[in-house]
Amino acid sequence: MPGSKKPGPSVKDDETYEALRREGASKEKSARIANAGARSSRKTVGRRGGKSPAYDEWTKQDLVRRAREIGIEGRSTMSKSELIEALRNH
Repeated sequence: MPGSKKPGPSVKDDETYEALRREGASKEKSARIANAGARSSRKTVGRRGGKSPAYDEWTKQDLVRRAREIGIEGRSTMSKSELIEALRNH
């Protein structure tokens, strides 16, 4: 339908999609969020993810690798506890 404001058949929740677009979200992000909300209850959407173990459970080598990825200076001379604190404060 030319001129229609409907996002298309791939978007499952038109109302949420349009609200997100009005707030300035991209078409892709709006569709992803609208579809995630339609797939399950909206309350559970924000609870997904976060499966990574706590930094305390990581090896020092893994902590140094993560610190390098996000650009923490002086990481090679830090102890494990200093790396954890630097990562948490970044």
